[in-house]
Order: sequence, then C-alpha cells, then structure tokens
Amino acid sequence: MKRIGLAVTLSLIALLSWGCSDGETNERSMEQIYAEEGVPIRTALVEPAAFSSSFEYTAPLTGVKESSAFAAVSDKIDRIHYKVGDHVEKDAVVISFPTDNPAAQYYQAKVSFENAEASFERMQSYYEAGGLSRQNLDNARTSYEVARANWDAVRQSVKVRAPISGVLTSVVVRESDNVQKDDELFTVARVDRLKATVWVAEHQVGDIEIGAEAAADWQGHELRGSVVQVDLSMNQQRQAFAVVVEFDNPSMKVKPGVTADISLTSYTADNAIKVARKDILTDAAGPYVFIIDGDVAVKRPVTLGRSSDIDAEIIAGLSEGDVLVTEGQLLLADGKKVRLAGIARVTETE
Repeated sequence: MKRIGLAVTLSLIALLSWGCSDGETNERSMEQIYAEEGVPIRTALVEPAAFSSSFEYTAPLTGVKESSAFAAVSDKIDRIHYKVGDHVEKDAVVISFPTDNPAAQYYQAKVSFENAEASFERMQSYYEAGGLSRQNLDNARTSYEVARANWDAVRQSVKVRAPISGVLTSVVVRESDNVQKDDELFTVARVDRLKATVWVAEHQVGDIEIGAEAAADWQGHELRGSVVQVDLSMNQQRQAFAVVVEFDNPSMKVKPGVTADISLTSYTADNAIKVARKDILTDAAGPYVFIIDGDVAVKRPVTLGRSSDIDAEIIAGLSEGDVLVTEGQLLLADGKKVRLAGIARVTETE
C-alpha cells in the first residue's frame, strides 16, 4: 500500500510539473510569434469626413402657438361646441354659458348697446343735416363706443371664443359643469409645428447659435428643427440660459405636452479628421494613437478637438492617408512589429 501511495504522489507531481512547463512554453511561443510575425492588428485609412457634435437635453414639447381660455363668470357650462382634436378658427365660439346669468348682465348690456347705436346713428344724421353740433356728435360717439365695448366683453364672457386658430388640444370641463371665474376651460394649439425650451449651462451656451440644427425624439418619432432663440442673460433661478427650439411636425403624431429627447448641434465641420474614441489611448503625456509605418507600429501623440458620443475630432497629430490601428492597439508599443489582419477607411462603421 505504501508503494501504491508513493506511485500516485509521484504521478501527480509529474503531471503538475508538465502543466507548468507547458504553460511557460506556450507563453514563450506567443512572444516569439509576435516577435517573428508581428502583433495581429486591424487598421483604417484616415480620410477627411463630415463631423458634428451636439448637446443632449430633455424637455416637454408644446404647440408653437398655444393659448388657453378661462371663465370670465361663475356659472354652469351650457354647451361645448367642439371636441378635442377639432380644428377651430380664431374667434370661433367653443363654449357657451347661459345668457340669463345675473352676473353677466347679458341682456342689459345688449339693450344698452342697441340704444347707444340707434342714438349715435340718429345724432349723425342730425349733424349731417346741420342740426347738431360737433360736440354733441362726439359725445354720442363716445357713449356708443363704451356701450359696444361693454357688449363685446359680456358676449365674450358667455360665448367663450378660441383665442387663436389651431387644434383643440384639451377641454378640461364638461357640459353642465359648474365652474368658477378664472377656471381654465380649454386650450388651442398649432400642432403642425412644435417648440421646446431647453436650459443650457454657461459653458455650453457659447456654442449654440440661432439657426443651429436640432432634433427631437419621442418614442421613435423624430422631428427635425432649429434653434430660434438664445437668451442673452442667465436665468438666476435655474442658473442656465433658455434656448427655444422649433420643430416641424407634419404627421402630427407627436402630441403637445409629451417629453422628448432633444439634441442641439453645437459644432460642424465638413472635412474633419475624426477617429472613434475607442481608438484613442491616453498616458501621462496625453492622448495618442498608433499608426503603421511599413510593418511597424508608431506611437503618435494627438491633439483632440470636439467629441461626440462615439467619435472625436483630431486637430493635430493625424493626417489624411495615415493608417490608423483600430484593433490590437492594447498589445502595441512604439516600434513593435505588426501583422495586418484587415484595413478599411476610418470613416466606415466598424
């Protein structure tokens, strides 16, 4: 039994020794392959291309023109003439209140206006016939204009009209509801074009100009637009600058009130040298890339410009025609031999 145990022990030692020596052989073999054949890499040819960077925000979208109407009297809703989604013209009657509300004094104002109108017309005929002074005619005109203004105000209070032309986006009351003075009744908006206000930090606002391209995304629906206003003073409460952006909404699938992801283009260049950010390495001296000279890797320091989510602009250190290492660079050092596994244009999607 002792002999069997000793044999097993010696066998285990031999196996462990063989495993360790095999690992060392493989490690030496890999180093030898890299030294003899080169580190396998992929590369891309550097060419000028369009480059842009942007800032990202989240903001609610509203109609480019939007206005709400409020109750001028406390009373019961008599009739709602339109439904949500209907197009209404400016001054169309949307909601009616009863005309017998004592607070509105509808009939009193109507009678007063009609009397003032008749009196003014009569005075005007007398004046034209030479039987009335100019002063008396002016007094009659003033009374008529005051009565007409009162009548218009009373009619507006019981016949609530659309403040602008557009789509009825909300009606917050129902027929027979009792409402109080100054309660909101409905909202009309122009929805073929939407707008948003984004709040831009101090260090970003200098890069945003009127006319800059913008995009809004809501649940996969993308709208294209542009910046129409950049405030010149900071909002002290938000500690940011308001930037207003407008978007075309031709299909009107995006509804006012939704919150969208908004992108503002802050920089564009037609012929930039750009590389994927993953291809840029950094050490104590700063950012660098590897390019290929023959079959040797060359470490090339670069100066970065603007950046986007995936790309960065190189403003110094790379030139058109350079061959940039895009895979295998973590195994490289300056002057190390390389073996090319593939080449493409740097502007191609990898």
